[in-house]
Amino acid sequence: MKRTGLLTAILLMASLFPVMAQTQGPKTKVIAHRGAWKNTGAPQNSIASLQEAIKLGCFGSEFDVHLSADSVLVLSHDHVIQGVDIEKATAAQLAAVKLSNGESLPTLEAFLKEGLKQSKTRLVLEIKASKVSKERSLALTTKAVQMVKALKGQALVDYISFDYDVCKRVKALDPSAKVAYLNGEKSPEQLAEDGLYGLDYHQSVLKKNENWIKEAQQKNLTVNTWTINQREMMDWMLERNVDFITTDEPEQLLNILKSGR
Repeated sequence: MKRTGLLTAILLMASLFPVMAQTQGPKTKVIAHRGAWKNTGAPQNSIASLQEAIKLGCFGSEFDVHLSADSVLVLSHDHVIQGVDIEKATAAQLAAVKLSNGESLPTLEAFLKEGLKQSKTRLVLEIKASKVSKERSLALTTKAVQMVKALKGQALVDYISFDYDVCKRVKALDPSAKVAYLNGEKSPEQLAEDGLYGLDYHQSVLKKNENWIKEAQQKNLTVNTWTINQREMMDWMLERNVDFITTDEPEQLLNILKSGR
């Protein structure tokens, strides 16, 4: 009876192994930089590029948020879009800006409402530091966190910023928020001390400070890196088991992960 029971247990484990392998999946996750735009024709930082990232099955889709002159939150990578200075323009003026697909310049509210229709792809909100003042950067931060809370998006929205004071303000406003720092000069030890979720550094920073990858993970910090578009650098980061790779080529990276490299 004992031998029969042992054999049954072995057969059961063997039958479960493929399922376990499928659910575990690759460690490194794909973040679409400004959405999936490069190979789809969708404009960067658009609702369309978010939808494409969701269709691809990206773990996350990154986007950039600014504050208009009349305190409305809008999406754009640059401070000036189509000749319009976002921080000096009103929401009405910015609504007149049309992206290449005819989409209006998205407000954060419209973008979040679209993103929160699903629960698979995380929304990685970059708070862009103001060119005008630190106070405006912090005002943008407060409004962004408040909007995420108002739309009940805390479980799906992560935050990143090049401004360390912004990162700390997000944590003060929402202690449960996942916040990563972008600029690259802070050690994992300092990030951990300040309660951040992780580091999100340019590839050159991690190449120069390779030990930070393991050090961060030992301190339960996540490691993201940007913007990785070349196969050689993707492989380098994958070999070191970074948690996330931000890329303009999410299709390529997803294919690499699916093929097991």
